[in-house]
Amino acid sequence: MSLLSRLDARFGRYSVANVTLYLIAGQALAFAAAFAERHGGPFRVEEQLMLVPNLVLAGEVWRLVTFLFMPPSENLIFALFFWGAFYLCGTVLERVWGTFRYNAYLIVGYAATIAAAFAFPDAPTSNFFLKTTVFLAFAHLNPDFTFSIYGLIPIRSKWLALLIWLFYIHTLWIGDWPLRVVASASFVNYFMFFGRAIWRDLRQSIKHSYRRAEFSSRVGYGKLQSQGRKMAHQCHVCGLTNETSPRTPFRYCSECGGDICYCPDHLQNHEHVKSANGT
Repeated sequence: MSLLSRLDARFGRYSVANVTLYLIAGQALAFAAAFAERHGGPFRVEEQLMLVPNLVLAGEVWRLVTFLFMPPSENLIFALFFWGAFYLCGTVLERVWGTFRYNAYLIVGYAATIAAAFAFPDAPTSNFFLKTTVFLAFAHLNPDFTFSIYGLIPIRSKWLALLIWLFYIHTLWIGDWPLRVVASASFVNYFMFFGRAIWRDLRQSIKHSYRRAEFSSRVGYGKLQSQGRKMAHQCHVCGLTNETSPRTPFRYCSECGGDICYCPDHLQNHEHVKSANGT
């Protein structure tokens, strides 16, 4: 029995069902508050929600939770698309894994994000990278599922996942160190759940490639051997072969050393070749 299975058996009754829906509801409320703020609201919602470790240490401990409810965008259409995709991915993962395992996946990513944020206490941290790991997990399990972006553009989840990985690489390449560390920390839950399967698939792919290359080399060597058998006779003078001239009768000279043959035109008219020992 795996560690997760043992933990599920012991603590599964404490897991929270439909946690994806709760996260979306909190983000929707934050989006509404931010909308009201842009029309004369009393405070800046995003600044009050985001995780800033120094402010947490100063007493604003709610930020350890409220940063999970930061909305994905100020654009309503994009936010609705994101929430729809997030709800689909989260509920499918919860159905496939079970509530406890899905909760564990989110908790590991949450804890890694918190730890990475406290490495740079002054830098603000959002929930963006944590949320994308939910989609990456869904794409790993359902690579051929087709999303319809804005109801117009169909694209498979594996290609969207590839875009996210490219964005991660771009972030690690040009981002500042706080952003790099938080982005790297977001990989923790993904690789804890899928690292072994990814490594197994990679090893199988390498073995398959090696066997295919070995088979191709054997086939190529066999072809060369076959060609060598076909070109068994070659005139020592003009280079004519039984492959280029199948009907030509080649003969060997008894006075030449070694296995040297000639075409009819040069059998009687050639300089005799001595072997290395002078015979």
